[in-house]
Amino acid sequence: MKKIYRPWTQLSLGALAVLAASGVQAQYAPTPAYQGKIGKTVAETQQSWPEKKKAAKGSPNVVWILLDDIGYGAISTFGGLINTPTLDSLANNGLRYTNFHTTAICAPTRASLLTGRNQHSAHMGLFPETAIGTPGYDALIPFEKGTIAEILKDNGYNTFALGKWHITPLADLTPAGPFNRWPTGRGFEQFYGFPSRGSIDQWHPELWEGTHREPDRQDGRHFNELIADRAISYLAGQKSGNPDKPFFLYVATGAGHAPHQVAKQWSDKYKGKFDAGWDAYREQVLANQIKLGVVPKTAKVPPRNPGVKEWNALGAEEKKLYARFMETYAGFLEYTDYEIGRVINHIRETGELDNTIVIVSVGDNGASKEGTFVGTVNNFGSGISEEERLKKNIEQIDLIGTEFSKVNYPLGWAAATNVPFRHWKQDANSEGGTHNPLIVFYPKGIKEKGGIRNQYGHVSDILPTTLELLSIKAPVVLNGIKQDPIEGTSLAYSLNDAGAKSRHTVQYYEIRGSRSIYKDGWKAGSLHVKGQDFEKDQWELYNLNEDFNETNDLATANPAKLKELKALFDSEALKYNVYPLKDGTEPFTLPTAYNNVDKVVLYPGQSTIIDVASPFALKRSFSIVADAVLSGVETEGVLLSRGGAAGGLSFFIQNQKLQFVYAVGDGNKYVVSSSNATLPAGKVELKASVQYDQNGGGVVSLYVNHAKVGEGTLAKTSDALYLHEGVNVGFDDLTPVGDTYKVPFGFTGKINKVTIDLAPAQQASLGAK
Repeated sequence: MKKIYRPWTQLSLGALAVLAASGVQAQYAPTPAYQGKIGKTVAETQQSWPEKKKAAKGSPNVVWILLDDIGYGAISTFGGLINTPTLDSLANNGLRYTNFHTTAICAPTRASLLTGRNQHSAHMGLFPETAIGTPGYDALIPFEKGTIAEILKDNGYNTFALGKWHITPLADLTPAGPFNRWPTGRGFEQFYGFPSRGSIDQWHPELWEGTHREPDRQDGRHFNELIADRAISYLAGQKSGNPDKPFFLYVATGAGHAPHQVAKQWSDKYKGKFDAGWDAYREQVLANQIKLGVVPKTAKVPPRNPGVKEWNALGAEEKKLYARFMETYAGFLEYTDYEIGRVINHIRETGELDNTIVIVSVGDNGASKEGTFVGTVNNFGSGISEEERLKKNIEQIDLIGTEFSKVNYPLGWAAATNVPFRHWKQDANSEGGTHNPLIVFYPKGIKEKGGIRNQYGHVSDILPTTLELLSIKAPVVLNGIKQDPIEGTSLAYSLNDAGAKSRHTVQYYEIRGSRSIYKDGWKAGSLHVKGQDFEKDQWELYNLNEDFNETNDLATANPAKLKELKALFDSEALKYNVYPLKDGTEPFTLPTAYNNVDKVVLYPGQSTIIDVASPFALKRSFSIVADAVLSGVETEGVLLSRGGAAGGLSFFIQNQKLQFVYAVGDGNKYVVSSSNATLPAGKVELKASVQYDQNGGGVVSLYVNHAKVGEGTLAKTSDALYLHEGVNVGFDDLTPVGDTYKVPFGFTGKINKVTIDLAPAQQASLGAK
C-alpha cells in the first residue's frame, strides 16, 4: 500500500504528537492560585489579577545583528574599503573585539549563537539539509539548551527575529509543521524572514511571517528594506503597547551571502575603486588595520591562497569583470549598513539607544569560497568549465547585481576581504574561516568609547555576555525542562578592562572534517581533503600569541605540543558530539518529510512548501495529477509550480493547451505542450509524467483524462536543491518558470487537489551552501 502524505492530517496529529513527545510545554505556566476573595456581589469581592512576569525596571534593550559571509578585512570598521558608517559609529562609541571567532559556516554559528553552546552540542554540526541520525548532526536543537529568546521572554522581554534562520529541521518545514523548532517555537514572539536555506533572492524574497508564507507583493523592494521596515514596525508597536517593557531584537541579514544583488545607485558608488585589484586591496587594508589597531603592528600580508592568480597577470576583460563583482559586493554591504542604520536611528529617536546593548557579529564565518575562481553571474550548471563560466560571465557583466542575476564574487576577492588571514569560509582549521569582527555597543555599560579588546572570544560567548550584562542568571529550568549548562564564556569582564586576561581558553572547531583546537594561544588544525582518510590529514601548529595569522607552521619543530593539542581535540570532540566526522562523501538521504512517501496530496490555498524540504528535493521520477474543473476554453493558469526563472518546473494551461516547462537553471528551458485538441470543459484529470533516465535526461508525457496528448524529452535535468522559490498550488509567484506568462498566472478554473506520485528514491544530490 502506498504511503500518502496529506498536510491537513499531519497538522492535527503529527504536530501534536511531536510536541507531546518532546515534553515541550509551549511556554505556558499553570494558572496561579487566586489571591483575592470572592463575595456574593462585586462590592463584597476583593478582586485580584495574576501578576505578569516583568523585567527589572530600567532593564536594557538588546539588539543582536548577524551579518553573513564577511571576511575580517571587508568593512571600514575593521580597516576594509567598504564604507559602513552605521557600524563605524557603533564601534567608535563602543568596542571592537579583534579576537572573536565563529564556527566557519552559517547554521552551526547560528545554533551556537542562539543557545550559548557549541555547534555539535546544539546538534547543528553542519546543516539541517545534511542532518544524520547522531546527536551532533541531527539538527534537532535540544529544548534542554534554551535559546536567548526563550530566556529573555521568560524574564519579561518582548522578542523579535528578522531575516535568516536556517536551523529548523527539514522534516518540520512543511505547512503542517511541527512548528516548535521554527523561530516562534523557540522563544521569538514575532518572526519575519526565511526559515530555511542559506540564502535568499534579495529582489524576489520568499518570506514568512511567523509560520505563514507572506504573499508575494511584486513591488521590487529589496530584502534589506523589508526586514528593516518590519523591525521598526515591531519596535514601534511594542513601545506603543508597553513603553516600559524591554525588547530583544535579532536581525540576521542575508548580506553578504550570495546572491549579491543591490540597486545600481549603491554599486555605482564604488566605480573604479577596485580597479587596482585584489593584491593592492590586501596591502592597503592591512595598512588601515594596523593604523586602527585591530591587527598587530608586525602583521604582514600572507601568501595568496592556492589557485588565486596575481592581479597583474590577468587580462583586461577579466579585470573589468572582477572589479564589477567587487563593486557590487561593496555596494551590497554599504546598503545593508544603511538599512541597519535606519533601525538604529529609530531606537535613538525613541530615546532608547542609550539603554540598549547592541552586539554585531560581522559575519557568521569568513568570506565565501563558493564563487569559483572566476566568479558567477548566474547558475550556468555544474558541468561547466572555468573557461566557459568566465566567457558567460563576461557576456552577462551588465546583469551583475540585478534581479536577473545570482551573483557571487570570485575567490580572489574572498581572499582579499579576509586579509590578514588565509583560507576562507568552511575552513574550520583556519582563522580565515573562523575569525570575524565583533562590535559591542552599550553606552550605559562601557566607559571607553572606541576601545580595542583583544580577549579571545567565540560566538557561544554572546549569550552569556548578554545575560551577565542584564543581571539574568542562566535558568536551571526553562519551559518546564531542566537546562544543560551554558558552554560559552561571558565577555562582560573585558568591557571595562582592556588588559584583562582571556577567560575563554579552549575552543574546538570542525566543519566537514576540517578541524582545529585552540588552547591558551596555541592552535593545531587540519584542512581535510574531501574523500581522504581522516587519519591521513596533515596537521599544522601555530603559536597565535606570536603569529596571529598563521604564517609559521611549528608542527615539525614542536611535535610534543602538536601531540598534546591533538589529544585535546579528541577529548573535546567526544565531549561535544563532534564524532563521527563526515565530509559529504558518505551515503546520505536528504531528511525531508517526504522521504518515505510515495504520494503527496496538495490543496489550493495551502502555504508554499520550501523547496529544499519539498517532495521534489529528492531527485525521483514523478507524476503531477491535477483534479480540476475547467469552466471553458478561456480557462488558464498554473496548476502547480516549483521554483522560478532560475530553475524549476511549471504545469499550466495557456492558449487552450496543457503545458509543462522544465527549467534546468543554466538558461535551458524545456517546453512540452498538448496537441491542438481543445481541452474539455467540466471536471477533468490533467497529468504530467516526468521520468528520469540514467543519462541525466528524461521524458515528459502529458495526459488529459488518461489519454496521452503530448510528449517531449529533457536533454538535461537538474539536481538543484537550493531554488529560492518553493512549491505552490494554483499559481507561480516571485519569478515565472515559464517565459510565456507573468506571475502569478493564477488558475481561473477550480482545483480540487493536486497529487504528486513519486517513484522510489533514485538519488539525493547535495551541494550544501
